Amino acid sequence: MKLSHFKFDLPVDLLAEYPAEHRDEARLMVLNRKEQTIEHKMFKDLIDYFDEGDLMVLNNTKVFPARMYGEKEKTGARIEVFLLRELNAESRLWDVLVDPARKIRIGNKLFFGDDESLVAEVIDNTTSRGRTLRFLYDGSYEEFRKKLEELGETPLPKYIQREVEPSDEERYQTIYAKHEGAVAAPTAGLHFSKHLMKRLEIKGIDFGEVTLHVGLGTFSAVEVEDLSKHKMDSEQAIIDADTTKIVNAAIDNKKRICAVGTTVMRAMESSVSSNQHLNEFNGWTNKFIFPPYDFSIANSMITNFHTPKSTLMMMVAAFAGYDFLMEAYEEAVKEGYKFYSYGDAMLII
Repeated sequence: MKLSHFKFDLPVDLLAEYPAEHRDEARLMVLNRKEQTIEHKMFKDLIDYFDEGDLMVLNNTKVFPARMYGEKEKTGARIEVFLLRELNAESRLWDVLVDPARKIRIGNKLFFGDDESLVAEVIDNTTSRGRTLRFLYDGSYEEFRKKLEELGETPLPKYIQREVEPSDEERYQTIYAKHEGAVAAPTAGLHFSKHLMKRLEIKGIDFGEVTLHVGLGTFSAVEVEDLSKHKMDSEQAIIDADTTKIVNAAIDNKKRICAVGTTVMRAMESSVSSNQHLNEFNGWTNKFIFPPYDFSIANSMITNFHTPKSTLMMMVAAFAGYDFLMEAYEEAVKEGYKFYSYGDAMLII
């Protein structure tokens, strides 16, 4: 498989600027791999495809308000700082992206907030756009984190051209988000409402949770034609004993196991035992899944519609079958499905 195999024409107006009015009323395309059929439903209809004892595995990561705006000392230039990950809590060191990058050099200071009570000093140039910042703040670590929350805004993907609105804080977060650490939402999970979760529970569907803190590497462009040469950024993942127990029981009982999102699929496929069961995991994964690939754990998945040539689309093609997915995407464009983070959903069984 080559990068060029994942090219398709995606009209700009199909990139979702806003989510569906109600979470579970996004559109849902259902792909049946065995029958090679495509159905058009609403997200809440997915309950019809699961039975008692089936399992859905969710990613309970929580998005933190990672995008901040500071002013450069002396010039007052407005600089966007995107927090990627905390390197050292004690020293308040962070890996960040800065924009415009060309204006920021080692030794520069940035001031945040109207009162400029938070200052950051650039101490390292890590990549062409990335920097390491040391935050300077008079206060405890808890107060410092609170300040970051206060000054940061919901990190909507760059393709969304509008201003961040108050509703984004809630909608760009799953209703079951628990552990803060993601800089992008695990978007397949955005479609679950409290009402739908309750209905699934009543029907006897089980839930397991993993944590994979989504990094910006998920959206990094693939720049090599030979996919085997692409390197994924590492993301932190945690799979605990409870989830491994639930998942392995579902495997043994031959139940439907649904990965809710590419992040869940990647986390589980990063920790497979020799007898095709799930192991506990606490570490970093840079697993890149593209066709052909044999999946070990999940036998169904929920995912959004992804952009051309993205690693996410490649993973879904490996799961659905390349030809079948390309047919489905052609249909999605024709039928006006919305793509990307706030877009519609797909269930592959």
